Order: sequence, then structure tokens, then C-alpha cells
Amino acid sequence: MLCVRPISKLSPPNPNFLCNRMAMKRLLLFLKPFDANPVLHSDGFSRVTTPQILRHLENRNEVHREAINVCKDILQQKDVDWEPVLRNDLSEPISNVDLVVTVGGDGTLLRASHFLDESIPVLGVNSDPTQVDEVEEFSNEFDASRSTGHLCAATVNNFEQVLDSILSGEAVPSKLSRISLSVNSELLTKYPLNDVLIAHPCPASVSRFSFKIRNEQSCSPLLNCRSSGLRISTAAGSTAAMLSAGGFPMPILSRKLQYMVREPIAPGKLSSFMHETILPDQSIEMAWLCNEGVIYIDGSHICHPIEYGDIVEISSKAPSLRVFLPHLMMHTVRAGETGETSEHQTYPKL
Repeated sequence: MLCVRPISKLSPPNPNFLCNRMAMKRLLLFLKPFDANPVLHSDGFSRVTTPQILRHLENRNEVHREAINVCKDILQQKDVDWEPVLRNDLSEPISNVDLVVTVGGDGTLLRASHFLDESIPVLGVNSDPTQVDEVEEFSNEFDASRSTGHLCAATVNNFEQVLDSILSGEAVPSKLSRISLSVNSELLTKYPLNDVLIAHPCPASVSRFSFKIRNEQSCSPLLNCRSSGLRISTAAGSTAAMLSAGGFPMPILSRKLQYMVREPIAPGKLSSFMHETILPDQSIEMAWLCNEGVIYIDGSHICHPIEYGDIVEISSKAPSLRVFLPHLMMHTVRAGETGETSEHQTYPKL
């Protein structure tokens, strides 16, 4: 059983956060919860009858539990103060710590990001990585995929090594772009790290909206859309839902955003505007033209209702998130494959 104390009881912040020898003393262990009975209903009856699936789910739960214990054992050996907290138990912004370590997958890191500003870095530990051999073995019976850890720099196998490189100051966090959202000029307090979906609350209903892309020098034509909604992703989120919908992966450190009008109805000559990128000095200004609407932030857990006539502004002018990225991802970045340009985007005449 986890013993969780309020974050406020940790020691005061240390101003010497980054130095040659990192003066890191306070660490928050941010945990995906585990289910004591992962395959049982509340009435005690199993939701699963297939033996292979049953064993798979039980093993996943056990692997995650063991990963938490390994991380805790390693932290006990380090010269740091640390506290664990279950992700479902946190409701206030994280402060007074030098580092947040998430144990789960990308979803847990995403959840932590909603409580972080740009002053505190985060390290993701993938507690239950997908095993390729297992997926192939059971591909004809069920989906044996485990945890996605695209942004997680560590697993239990290398957590101590990665942590030591952070404590010694050898590893440096990267700045990932997030999305800034405002509704009727009121800034929302959550900054999406992956993506935003603006759509009708009923997925079978048509979303009606208009939008334009603007900066200080120019403005695109007004686009009037009937579709399944508008999705906007960061570079980090471009390999998630955006890619599944037909988008393209972006360099992880890019400050551009990618947008896509989902399933547009008869776009005609405006089709070239249905899927594009916007630059850091640009924003999307959207007018919602349905009685109901929802802004979904990084999935379905965080949402904000909108109604007819609301004006939503989307840009990358949000505080970045400092993340210790996987070594292979950073190797790609250092190889010069960022693909960034400084030129301004122009808009063709219709």
C-alpha cells in the first residue's frame, strides 16, 4: 500500500536546480494506479473468461506493481527526498519539487504535464513496455499490446542509470511545445501536450464551425466547415491520434502545430486548407456554430464546453514542458533532422 503525504510537506525549493553537479533534493513519484483485482467486477465476477487474456491482464498488473517497487527501492538509495502520489489523487499544481518521475506510460506523463509549468522537468518511466514476441504470439486471439512509452526515457531496466545522469547534471531536459487555448479571450488553465479535439459532444452529429489562420502580417481566407470536428496537435502529439487520422509525424522539438479538419463534407476548392501546419507566430481563430460543443484536451479526461458563437483561439504560445526524452529520440534530434524553417507561411488566393 502506498503512503502518500501532501506535496506541500516537502522541503522548500532549492534555487540551484541546474548546475554541473545537480543540487536536486526533492522528487515527486507520480504513479499510475494499479488494480488489486484487474479482471473482476465489483460483484466479484470475472469480466474475462478466456484464460490467455486473464493471465495477460494479471501479468500486466503485476509487472506495473513491480516497476513501482523497483523505482521506490532505487530512490531509497539516492540522496534525494521523495514522495509518491497516485495520479488520480492530485488536483493542485505541482510545486516545490526539482523533478517529477512518472511511472506508467505516456498517459501518465500526459496527466502529470497538466499540473506542471515550465520550471519543473519530468522523466517518464514506462512500467510495462509492449513485448513484440507476445503481440505476435497472441495476434490471432487478442490485442496483447501493453503500455505506450513514446516519451518515456526509462524503463525499470535503465531507470537508475537515467536517474543518475539527471542527478549528475549530465542529462538535460528538452523543451516540448504545448498548446495555448482561449475561449472568448479567456485563457484555459490546461495546456495540451498532445492534442486538442473540438467537436460536437455526439460523435454522430455534424460539427459546424469557421476558422482562419492569422498572424500580425496576414490572415488566411475564412473557412466554413461542416465536418466531424477540428483536431490540432503538437509535435509530440503528431505521432498519436493525428497520425492515426492520416496526419504526419513532426520533429519532436518543432514549435509548429498541425491541424486537420476531420471528415470534411464537400470541402471543394478549400480542400488544401483542411490539413496544414501553423507556425509559432500564427494562431487559429475559430467560431463555433453549433448549439453544443466540447474542447477535448489530451483525450477525454479533460474537456471544456462551448456553445454557439464562442470564439476559440489556438496557438503554440504556451509554456513549454521540460521532458527528459529517450536516448534514441535525442540522437535523431542531434542528427539535425528537426526540419524547422524560419520562413513565414503565406496563403494562396482562392
